Amino acid sequence: MRFRFIEQHARTFPVRLMCRVLKVSPSGYYAWRSRPESQRAIANRRLLQEVQRLHRQHHGRYGSPRMHAALRAEGHRVSRGRVERLMRRHGIRALARRRFRPTTTDSRHSLPIAPNLLQQKFTASMPNRVWLADMTYIPTGEGWLHLAAVLDLATRKVVGWAMRDHLRTELTLGALIMAAQRQRPGPGLIHHSDRGSQYAAEAYAQQLAAMDAKASMSRTGCCYDTAPMESFFHSLKVELVHQRRWTTREEARRDLFGYIEAYYNRQRIHSALGYLTPEQAERKTS
Repeated sequence: MRFRFIEQHARTFPVRLMCRVLKVSPSGYYAWRSRPESQRAIANRRLLQEVQRLHRQHHGRYGSPRMHAALRAEGHRVSRGRVERLMRRHGIRALARRRFRPTTTDSRHSLPIAPNLLQQKFTASMPNRVWLADMTYIPTGEGWLHLAAVLDLATRKVVGWAMRDHLRTELTLGALIMAAQRQRPGPGLIHHSDRGSQYAAEAYAQQLAAMDAKASMSRTGCCYDTAPMESFFHSLKVELVHQRRWTTREEARRDLFGYIEAYYNRQRIHSALGYLTPEQAERKTS
């Protein structure tokens, strides 16, 4: 390890100075350098190149568990411990996670409230059996951009979304209509949301009725009742929102569209799905 450190920093510091500080002989270092590279070292160098490629491809969003799963999916026979050691040795890390603060909508209204049909049982055997719906906000130089999303519980796929500069029912209804048109769920779908007025509104209830879907709502102010949706928003904030500074809402819309449709649904593997992407999980269970 000391010889490797000297080799990596030979262009920055004198070799003899580093040997003296690290208490190794210069002759020993040069003898080490002249030895043929071992098969293990060759394999680690090639593996490092693959890890660096995936790290760039996913914009630094993968830690060692997802990196290991991605390598295995490409046919590399390697242990998770080896991937973790290699990433740590070369300073390859996932984006730092900040504390996530879930947002809840305003439930202080007199609109009808649906019972909680899920009771935090976040399982679904098939797509289009249980959907979760929620909203979050994105900062831009023009003010807040509000994002509403609908998530399929079985596949973790974002099946519908909408973005507006306001929090009226039009926002959440737009996401629901997109999901209905894309997925065409059968009767009996459970649609779970919080108690916000946007989800309790008459127009929203009429759309659910037209789909023959059952409305379900969380307890007041309890973000844990929509935990998988909060997990999606957490990933979105850590992997995209906290890495950008948008001047306009339109800039944010373009990046959010790319993250949701091109990356999250199609490329990002999900630990809850056995390290499949949402689209792979959808094809597998359909």
